[in-house]
Amino acid sequence: MNQNSAPGVVVIGGGPAGLMAAEVISQAGYPVDLYDAMPSVGRKFLLAGIGGLNITHSEAYERFCTRFDKPAALRPLLDRFTPEMLQAWVHGLGVETFVGTSGRVFPKEMKAAPLLRAWLHRLRAGGVRIHVRHRWLGWDEAGALRIAHPEGELRLRPAATVLALGGGSWPRLGSDGAWAPWLGERGVAVAPLESANCGFEVAWSAHLRDKFAGAPLKSVALSFTDLAGHTETRPGELALSAEGVEGSLIYAFSRPLRETLKARGHATFTLDLAPGRDLARVRAEVAHPRGSRSLSSHLQSRVGLKGAKLALLHECLSREAMQDPERLAQAIKALPITVHATRPIAEAISSAGGVCFDGLTPEHMLQGLPGVFVAGEMLDWDAPTGGYLLTASMASGRWTGAGVVAWCGGGARSEG
Repeated sequence: MNQNSAPGVVVIGGGPAGLMAAEVISQAGYPVDLYDAMPSVGRKFLLAGIGGLNITHSEAYERFCTRFDKPAALRPLLDRFTPEMLQAWVHGLGVETFVGTSGRVFPKEMKAAPLLRAWLHRLRAGGVRIHVRHRWLGWDEAGALRIAHPEGELRLRPAATVLALGGGSWPRLGSDGAWAPWLGERGVAVAPLESANCGFEVAWSAHLRDKFAGAPLKSVALSFTDLAGHTETRPGELALSAEGVEGSLIYAFSRPLRETLKARGHATFTLDLAPGRDLARVRAEVAHPRGSRSLSSHLQSRVGLKGAKLALLHECLSREAMQDPERLAQAIKALPITVHATRPIAEAISSAGGVCFDGLTPEHMLQGLPGVFVAGEMLDWDAPTGGYLLTASMASGRWTGAGVVAWCGGGARSEG
């Protein structure tokens, strides 16, 4: 067993928050050792970028800040590292960006790997030592960090520690939430981890599961009224799954859907299957004489409904309702879908819950564990996909890194 009492800083977790904290601390002149349990760092970051890395969002900053469930806690962090600052930081790594039609910001190459390679090169050039296949196991009886690796176990006593181990989603990529009980044993308040940006379960018929699982629903609009009575409508797309519904439009509503599920045991949203047509037009098209054509052919030619959209209508409406033009038109414009549960956290894009903010100092150091800081998705906050998660995670890492610099130097808060 190796002992290490070096005065440097240890960062545990090689995701965006941990890497950003390491960057800020190393740029301030402190030696940094970063440990990650996986064979390489940034694995969730790379996987999230397979379909095009969504760096941040270009919407107005004030609107951007409302997308988080704890805006008061996150706003100071975001003010120190705004979406515009994040884009400038990316450009500083030699990676160009562009704004997509949805307002989301992407690397010009649409890939995460070039950005991560450039970032790691800069970190290593700045003296950050990265150790992979090193898994944190909590603390020993004397308060030293325990880190297991292929050749044994380290016991470390750094000047400061940054915990940036992610939430509870994607356990196969390292974010398994194993840290929660270890912090709980040390008196740290941790809100239970739960699915966020996740799919939701619907009691589909066997026919819909067998024939349409995986089918996309494009050009729809989802409306949902939350517990406070606020109704929000968004256009987009989602997908049917064997278990229910998933996809970007569902993820955008995951927090209010989850809150309603907790309160009522179920939640119902409506889908507009023809958002380009108003109710009057749909009513007229449905009521148009169809002659010898089948109802399916009629709806496809007059309203553009086919495939999964048509299957959903048959799934949710009775035979009598399908033959009633008024009821059918109403359903096309507002088809009710009831969800009964979230999908498991291991399937979620991100998790809610984590270390409670009221147990932290303003610098995000644990009040009961001097010198131990927390960053990223380990904290109890939630955000939709679309660049919000990544921006806040990196802003959190930057904020925490500056807090470590202030702690180690004993001076005023530094931007890093």
